[in-house]
Amino acid sequence: MDLSSVPLWPTALLACVVLADAAMSLRPPGFIRDCLDGVRFPRDWWWLLIYVKLLAVAGLVAGFWLPGIGVAANVGVVAYFVAAVIAHVRARFYGRVFFVNCLGMLALALATLALTLLL
Repeated sequence: MDLSSVPLWPTALLACVVLADAAMSLRPPGFIRDCLDGVRFPRDWWWLLIYVKLLAVAGLVAGFWLPGIGVAANVGVVAYFVAAVIAHVRARFYGRVFFVNCLGMLALALATLALTLLL
């Protein structure tokens, strides 16, 4: 089984979106603050999410040259957003932010993984 990140464009798109998410998390706009507060994620730990997202971007980009690393990073991004979905469900925090952002990012990560593994 070939675990290279081919085609490159889905992985590159996911890396750009996760990088933008990390950048926005530096000074979270209202919808991100509302989301993290809504799932009762401690504010003292918000900085950790930025590092996790930046590590994911690094892994996705490294996967362009190191087979398997990008796929592993993509699986990590899927796991991150599955955990976010679980946090929303446990907190009963639904709404547009959950459906658009959380499930949208999970769908993007899953689609990227599927395209990478199937093509």
